[in-house]
This record gives sequence, C-alpha cells and structure tokens, in this order.
Amino acid sequence: MDDFKKAIKAKAEALQIDLIGFAARERFVDMDPQYDPFSIFPEGQTVILVGQMIPRGALRGVEEGTDTSAYGNFGYSWLDNQFVAQSAYDLVRFIEDAGWEACPIFPNPLSTTAMGIPVADGRPAPNVTPDFDYAAIACGIGELGLNQEILTPSLGHRQRFQMIITDAILTSDPILVDPVCDQCGACIAACPLQAIHAEQRQTRTVCDKTAVLAEINFELCKKCPNGGMANRLHPTGKPDRYAAICNRTCLAELEKRGIGVMNQPFRAHEPWKKNRRGDLV
Repeated sequence: MDDFKKAIKAKAEALQIDLIGFAARERFVDMDPQYDPFSIFPEGQTVILVGQMIPRGALRGVEEGTDTSAYGNFGYSWLDNQFVAQSAYDLVRFIEDAGWEACPIFPNPLSTTAMGIPVADGRPAPNVTPDFDYAAIACGIGELGLNQEILTPSLGHRQRFQMIITDAILTSDPILVDPVCDQCGACIAACPLQAIHAEQRQTRTVCDKTAVLAEINFELCKKCPNGGMANRLHPTGKPDRYAAICNRTCLAELEKRGIGVMNQPFRAHEPWKKNRRGDLV
C-alpha cells in the first residue's frame, strides 16, 4: 500500500493541501472510545490528517488593531467550513475512487461529545468527537506547545485540520522528534489577562511523546479583548486563540528561530494590549 500512500500524498500536493500525516490504527488503541476516530468507523485502518495554512496576512488586521474580519473569515469560519473542507472532500473522492472507503470528519469541539443516547450496549454515545490534538501528534504533523496549541515545524500554530478515516492500510508517519516549542514563555508574558499561568503546569503524553503545557483559564480567553474569541460552534467549546496576542507573540518568537519565516518579520512594533475592562495597557 506504500504506492497508494504516495498517490494520496501526490494528490494532496496537487490540491495545495499544506500538511498531511498518516497514523495507523494501533496508535489509537488506548483512546477513550468517546474520542477515538475508530469508534466512528470500526473497520477503518488509518487516520489521515490534512491541514491548510492560516494566511499570516489574515492576522495582520488583528496585529494592528484595525480589522478582525479578515481573520474571522479567511483564518477561521471560511477556512474551516469551505477551504479545508473542500480539500478534504476532494481527497476523500480520490480515495473512494480507488475503492477504499474514506470517512471525512470535521473538528467539532470535544465538549460536544456524548450528547445523545448509545444505540447499543458497549457503543459510545453520539456524537463521538475525535481528538484532533491527539491525531496531529499521532500523524507526525506537530506537537502540543506550552500554550496548548498544536505547533508544526513549518507554520507554528497557523493551520486548521480536518480528518479522514479510511479502511486502506497505510503506514504511519514518524512521530515528530525535534521540538517546535522551546518553552520560552513568551505566550505567558504577552497575556495581559494573566489567563496563562506561569507556574502551573500539566503534561500530556501521546504515542510516547510528552508535552509540558501551561494551565490556562479558558473562561478568560473566551472574553479576550486582544484577538481571542469564544468558540463559534458551541459555547462550551475551547475558545479560538489563534489570533489572540498570546499566539501572535508565539508566531513572532518562532520566526526568530526560523519557523514560518517570510520576507519581512510579522511583528514590526510592540503589540497593543487591553485589560479585562477593555482599556489599553
């Protein structure tokens, strides 16, 4: 099946998919069934994760404090609902045209899992909600940073993912070894709400790769006046912090280390900040 995997990757490149990774079923064996992709497709053999970049320019208006609509559309809603979805659908069509079933999965908030009644004993409740952070690590695409975001070697936090589960048996990609996050703490220092705790830490291990994560008050992040926003899909969902000052600062710091570098640096001046009342600080 290595030839078919190469064909899938070639098709992904033709579709201008920026990131793609593969993880065989055994990398998910210890997962809670409520978050396991293979609860949705028990005969599945491989998870394929596809990602499209958030354009750096979509963050420009937020960085300057002059426009949030470009990010809200091109970096969030349209990117999720149309651009990545279209790429995933086209790749699903390619896989199914080859005779293999391909189940596309949208990244719904983990908090929306188990909002129904199981249809049989021993089955998880609908809707099963796959853990995309877990999948990104298992597919060798990225790692969890101190800021609890998936970071990739080419884009940092600037990507959004969708998933395909297929019954084609495909080899797993290697787990990412070299760290992207160096635990510099710039994200912590940048937050004027002190939502990211400097001293409190937790760890998470996926496929023998352990990440150190800062504790975060996500209720504060939902009300962030510095580019963060509540989850658009469900009020209980993890807030969207991709354009928030913590992650824009992470972006600027990663550029200093050669990650996601463009012709000009992202940050040209000290960023604006607002406190919880919305006053500039």
